[in-house]
Amino acid sequence: MAKILGFFVLALSAVLICEAVIFKPISDSHRSAALELFTSFSSLEETYEALRTFEVLGIEKQPDQKAATCASVVDTLSSPSSALKDLFQALRVNGLLNCELKKKTFSGIAPRLKDAVKSASSLLDYYYSVGSLVLIKGLSSDVDVHLESADSVVRAIKALSQSDGRWRYSSNNPESSTYAAGIALESLAGVISLASSEIDQSLISMVKSDISKLLDGLEKYDDGAYYFDEKLVDALGHQGPLSASSAVVRGITAFAAVSAENLNLPGDKILGLARFLLGVGVPGNAKDLYYQIEALASLENNRVSIPLILSLPTGVLSLTRKDQLKVNVNTVLGAAAPSLTIKLKQIFSSGSKDASVIDQDLKFDNKNAVHYLDALPKEIDVGSYIFTFEIVLHDSENKKIYATGGRTKVPIYVTGVIKVDNAEISVLDSDLGNVETRKKLDLAGKNSISLSANHLQKLRLSFQLTSPLGHALKPHQAFLKLRHESNVEHIFVVGNSGKQFEIILDFLGLVEKFFYLSGKYDIQLTVGDAVMENSFLQPLGSVELDLPEPPEKAARPPPQAVDPSSRFGPKAEIAHIFRAPEKKPPTNLSYAFLALVLLPFVGFLVGLLRLGVNLKNFPTASAPAISAILFHLAIAAVLSLYLLFWLKLNLFTTLKALGFLGIFLLFVGHRTLSHLANTSAKLKSA
Repeated sequence: MAKILGFFVLALSAVLICEAVIFKPISDSHRSAALELFTSFSSLEETYEALRTFEVLGIEKQPDQKAATCASVVDTLSSPSSALKDLFQALRVNGLLNCELKKKTFSGIAPRLKDAVKSASSLLDYYYSVGSLVLIKGLSSDVDVHLESADSVVRAIKALSQSDGRWRYSSNNPESSTYAAGIALESLAGVISLASSEIDQSLISMVKSDISKLLDGLEKYDDGAYYFDEKLVDALGHQGPLSASSAVVRGITAFAAVSAENLNLPGDKILGLARFLLGVGVPGNAKDLYYQIEALASLENNRVSIPLILSLPTGVLSLTRKDQLKVNVNTVLGAAAPSLTIKLKQIFSSGSKDASVIDQDLKFDNKNAVHYLDALPKEIDVGSYIFTFEIVLHDSENKKIYATGGRTKVPIYVTGVIKVDNAEISVLDSDLGNVETRKKLDLAGKNSISLSANHLQKLRLSFQLTSPLGHALKPHQAFLKLRHESNVEHIFVVGNSGKQFEIILDFLGLVEKFFYLSGKYDIQLTVGDAVMENSFLQPLGSVELDLPEPPEKAARPPPQAVDPSSRFGPKAEIAHIFRAPEKKPPTNLSYAFLALVLLPFVGFLVGLLRLGVNLKNFPTASAPAISAILFHLAIAAVLSLYLLFWLKLNLFTTLKALGFLGIFLLFVGHRTLSHLANTSAKLKSA
């Protein structure tokens, strides 16, 4: 039961902490998940997603499939019938594996891709063809991939945009999509990088306006995380908030990388998108993990704003152990942050709007790269708090590069050992309330009290809970349980007034609830809280209740659950008593019976001698002789079988063996007797 209590308190603590998420950068959990999720690849697209995820996470131990993958890449790039999507995925995989390709491979597909850009009729056509040209540009500088009419391509892609910043996949499809907006921005970034001349700045300004409108449609959680809500089933299948947010992040950072102007996007929204991507935790499927890691990699180093994530190694601090408050600041992938100072600005107590103004700088441990506070403020007692931090960058230029998000609120639990005092249990007289029996309790040790009461008396339990700073503590749970010897249980909530906890059970008013069951009741007290390090489930002893006889129509106790182990467990051993053996006959009588049994056999032998039995007619030819020998052996086998039946064999086994021996005996006996008959006939005729 103590384990059950500990689990309950731990689960309750976890639920309360999850109400305000502590965002943490990418960790080893993501690396372990990547190795588990990316094990086999059925397409070049899945292969790229796996390799890209491994590259970003710095995983060196990867499934060795380079030979087979490169063979597929070469076949795809060499085939004139390969689709645009397949060419795009093959080029992406080749960019990571550096497969051995012929020099003419890129120059052979570049003209085809340029023609595809000119004849594109959908957003995906532009995405795959332009993206492929960008990849070739990065892989080979000898191939001409520049677009002569880049402005017209930008206008064609821009024509698919909507007034809210989202994009359509084609002019024939009226549905707009946030995910489509992300790949549209990536396509536009590719066109700008491939342009042979400078793009019209008015077009760039229009795209910047679309990005601002797109960010205006962000949804926000209470913890400061921003995301794009996408519920559309589009050309690429179902897209949710994670895939949509990832696509937009990749698109914005790609466009910012090629744009000559600063996009001037709000840093709090970029930081909010990073918090959403990290708040997902570790996704359960490979596709979502790729979306998460690829988007975070885009935010790790971009020209818009690099998010800085403030996190805590633990959200629980113990006053008993005098734990230090430690804070980490990293980029989304866990890289070190620039020179900065963390200020503890305010501390809010749970359930209160009043805050303690601290405004204290945390110290920095260069060795462990962690900011820390030597000791918690003296007024901090056990409980749940909201700590408010502020990141201050030392270099003013870094303020243009990094997004800190202003003040960051972090939930923290402060735990400690709670003092339990003045615990006692009493039996009171119902009329006057006089104490008839009072016993002290040691709730930190063992108790085994024994009380007795009737239906005209009351049972009172009282104790005090005091925090390390002497304040009253109201735990999440304080229950008194009475269990009858028939396993019928009754649970009561222990109320409190300040530091004093007290419960009075009036048995006169509880006789119906107790089903008029007299007898022994075990007493058990449960006190637990998420901030209470010494939560306990304590057996106190027992009380012998004398209740009146139940009336005819009184409620009966509910049937108790049957223990599965009693139904399906091992049964009791059954002891068999056998009948006493019958008395055996005298030994002389047994010998006499044996002589009578053997007497016919002796008579048979004597008869054979008197008849002059001999072996003169035994066949001499080889084949008849063998049949005769087998005939006699079969007769001996039948006699031996009879003997075995007498000693050990059962009737069914004996009959089965006798059937086979009988057939064999019939066959060899017939041949032997036929030979003797023929021999006798020849002698008579001679």
